[in-house]
Amino acid sequence: MKNADVVIVGAGPTGLMLAIELSLAGVRPLVLERYPNRRDTPKAGGLGGQILELLRYRGLLERFQAACTGPVPAPRFPFGGVHLDFTRLADPPLHALPLPQQQLERLLDERADELGAAVRRGHEVTGVNQDDAGVMVEVRGPDGPYRVNARYLVGCDGARSRIRDWTGIGFPGVTYPEVNRLAQVTLPGSVTVLDNGDLDVPGFGAIRAGFTRTDQGLLGVGSSPGAPSVSLYTIEDETTEYDDDVPMTLTELQDSIRRVLGAHLPLAGSTRLSRFTFKARQAERYRDGRILLAGDAAHLFPATGVALNAGLLDAVNLAWKLAADLHGRAPASLLDTYHAERHLAGARTMLHTRAQVALRRGHDAAAEALREVFSELLADEQPLRRMGAMVVGADIRYPMPGTNPHPLAGTFAPDLTLHTDQGITGVAELLHPARPILLDLAGRPDLRKAARAWGQRVDVHTAKTGRRSADALLIRPDAHIAWAATIDEPADTAAPALREALSNWFGTP
Repeated sequence: MKNADVVIVGAGPTGLMLAIELSLAGVRPLVLERYPNRRDTPKAGGLGGQILELLRYRGLLERFQAACTGPVPAPRFPFGGVHLDFTRLADPPLHALPLPQQQLERLLDERADELGAAVRRGHEVTGVNQDDAGVMVEVRGPDGPYRVNARYLVGCDGARSRIRDWTGIGFPGVTYPEVNRLAQVTLPGSVTVLDNGDLDVPGFGAIRAGFTRTDQGLLGVGSSPGAPSVSLYTIEDETTEYDDDVPMTLTELQDSIRRVLGAHLPLAGSTRLSRFTFKARQAERYRDGRILLAGDAAHLFPATGVALNAGLLDAVNLAWKLAADLHGRAPASLLDTYHAERHLAGARTMLHTRAQVALRRGHDAAAEALREVFSELLADEQPLRRMGAMVVGADIRYPMPGTNPHPLAGTFAPDLTLHTDQGITGVAELLHPARPILLDLAGRPDLRKAARAWGQRVDVHTAKTGRRSADALLIRPDAHIAWAATIDEPADTAAPALREALSNWFGTP
């Protein structure tokens, strides 16, 4: 019999991120992965969204940037058959790193190992049973079956999650009858990339950059003169069930292009080939007693570029709450806020990805008109920024307890420049240890006194900032603001409200 604080089922990005965050919080996670080695099947080709800011807040972003496989692309992103073009904005709300998922998993694996998290590959979970005290996990490893007794188990085991099935959590939604193929390819000398990014194909003519729609589907081309490779993307309506573990071939891609375009596109080679279908599904609940779900086990979205962001943010939200419970410091309802907050975030992501389905799948004149109108709206800066914030996840405001919470409460904390007695720092730097912080931004000894009893759990900092929109901020480990004091709020209301917020989130002292 083995023991663990938390068993994490699945060593994909979400499971590894959860192991990292739990380790930072002083918890012993055990990650069980049924595959003996990290898989090299191409999946996500990059990382983007709010998680990039969170990685910066953990001091990891530069490390991830250094591992990128190419130059950071211009901030122009597909959205349901049109584009969100942020290239004209000085401060784009959406960024991406060209970091293939295999490389991302390697970086997360290395960080988890540095923090002492145990990751066992080739260990398949074959059954789970829970009671009020914990979860009994049946495992089949290289040396035979064994059991692990854990306080909690988190299913990060993907879209076909057995953990979700075993707990009886519903996964309602739809599967769209289409197959998407995405590739990074090299072209033979017979194909020319024109100055405008179009491809000149012998015997056919020009294939224009961007999206080409036909009665058979959609072809996307992303290229530039002199670049070593070209991005190709096809969408076809199919009902074929593909095994995700069987990689796509260059021939399969060429056949798809031929069906969509009605012409042969010569290809010399590839650096990435991936195939995926689109589903819109969300688990009815993210928690069943001592078993929780995160990542693809909890949600599947019908658009690219959002699943990794959502799954990794699930992990960051859940980790500090699990740790507080395991350390005996969590209020009774703290773990329930994981479902309340991340299910809300998942539903918001589902909203814009389903909107992308409506924009993407129509082929008639009305659908073309819808895309044209939508593109015209995005020519204005404010709608463009609003859509960017929605895709990133920056527009999420978690529900906060109490009456009339401050407008900042529940939002992601901005990286304020902070002037302290020790020098200049920022919110991002203060959150590197993944501990909650109280920022006194107005010299409020009454608030520092109110927080004194939580001194072992919450780091208190006094600082000045040029963009003060509150007298004080209580920031959770996941970088969300738990409470804020309004400017010049009287001590007789601010101090009790702070003590209530500290109790709500970090337990009684």
